[in-house]
Amino acid sequence: MPLSIVDLYRKVLPRTNCRDCGFPTCFAFASMVVSEKLPIANCPHLAPDLVEKVQAELDEQYAQGKWTKKDLAADALKWARERASSMTLEAVSQRIGGKITEENGGQYMEIPYFTDVIRVSERGIFRMDGAPLGRWEQVFLYNHMAQGGRTPPKGIWKALEEIPNTVSKIVSMREQVETPLVEHFRGRREDLRRAAHEAGGKDLGDSAQDADLAILFTPLPRIPVLLLFWDELPGEPFGAKAKLLFDVTVTEHLDIESIIFLSERLRQILCEAAG
Repeated sequence: MPLSIVDLYRKVLPRTNCRDCGFPTCFAFASMVVSEKLPIANCPHLAPDLVEKVQAELDEQYAQGKWTKKDLAADALKWARERASSMTLEAVSQRIGGKITEENGGQYMEIPYFTDVIRVSERGIFRMDGAPLGRWEQVFLYNHMAQGGRTPPKGIWKALEEIPNTVSKIVSMREQVETPLVEHFRGRREDLRRAAHEAGGKDLGDSAQDADLAILFTPLPRIPVLLLFWDELPGEPFGAKAKLLFDVTVTEHLDIESIIFLSERLRQILCEAAG
């Protein structure tokens, strides 16, 4: 029978709350052992034979996923890779604007991603220097590979709220992307312009879309994003405002969650570039 936190606390641990394991109570230690796979041997007051026996039981229940804390990123990445695995790199490349290359007997798809180029192979997704991308970023890219259509951008722009089935994500866009951009760049229009340039953005000029600043980004070949920024002026009744617009074809290439992820990634890149 799998060991629960309570089982481990009552039947195995000394319940002295000695803190020798690094935790304030035996119960807190039990929680970390069961849910985070902390070695039971970190309790120095257990006999070696008991440690061996209990650890074997714990390893078995870890393998079965009993009571362990879910690694959402790992689960999402596994699902996304499986979703994209039925397609050949050649077919994906033709749809989303990548390029097939071969090196050392292996085949890769290379695709521009913001100011970088990434490589996709059967082993995974990596930067050109061989460093892997973060798991959520890989999930985003695998989902794009699985969904991405062939339609090139049309140059017709829509805000998130104009895209079908996005009602539940409008607040996320405002709170996680647009408001942080305003707070970071209010009164710092030129800093935003410089940060956008570092992120590969193209300045469309002050008059585009009637905004103080309009920057066109192409984070992926078929997915342009337009950032509009209105700065606040002394004596004016309106505060600063930021808005992301997407090409009308965006839902052929990304699901709604991926649109939000891309928007948050762009905000992160800009804020980090500006300091």
